Amino acid sequence: MLWFADAHADRVLPALQNSLRNLKLEYVDLYMLLFPVSLKPGSKITMDIEKDDLLPLDYKSVWAAMEECQNLGFTKSIGVSNFSSKKLQELMANAKIPPAVNQVEMSPAFQQKNLREYCKAHNILIIAISVLGSNGTPWGSNAVMGSEVLNQIAMARGKFVAQVSMRWVYEQGAALVVKSFSEKNMRENLKIFDWELTKEDLEKIGHEIPQRRVLEGHFLVSANGPFKSLEELWDGN
Repeated sequence: MLWFADAHADRVLPALQNSLRNLKLEYVDLYMLLFPVSLKPGSKITMDIEKDDLLPLDYKSVWAAMEECQNLGFTKSIGVSNFSSKKLQELMANAKIPPAVNQVEMSPAFQQKNLREYCKAHNILIIAISVLGSNGTPWGSNAVMGSEVLNQIAMARGKFVAQVSMRWVYEQGAALVVKSFSEKNMRENLKIFDWELTKEDLEKIGHEIPQRRVLEGHFLVSANGPFKSLEELWDGN
């Protein structure tokens, strides 16, 4: 993942090469832009971002540098994270290599229907994060794990709520990333491939669960920065 402060045309390749040295690897499978924003070079790697350090991302030059990383063989694929349809369109206007993936929040409680349709139409794989609502983090929510709709489906199917949420994401054609420190939970997380949600399950999930973004991104909003509101950051999605 390319850190904000390295999202400048002359810093992209050196940042990846430095990561490869630290990892003792010759290449990575995927290299991604973290957000559609830059920070002043040298800014610390922390989410406590100084608002005065926020800068607009130069889509054309930074993405060209990402393409160079792939062309040189230091990464097999390049992608983005937290990009709206509008920002993807802006990036691809000058891209020679389109992003392979867009990593975004996606769950039954934030279904990203419009973005999913856009990415599917442009052959961009969505990698879903916060699939379980990131409950337990400073920004997390109990909207997934505490969902009565998902709980009813889970009880009827003899599954856990987490499995229902992951299965739903999988059935939408997205890849998914979940984190667990429990071996038991890790094993349970793998048990989503030998069953399917019913048409009735999908109808309930699609129409009965309130929708709300978990990671709103207030830390990227600034009166003097590239995004002066959450509306500008997410383009209303």
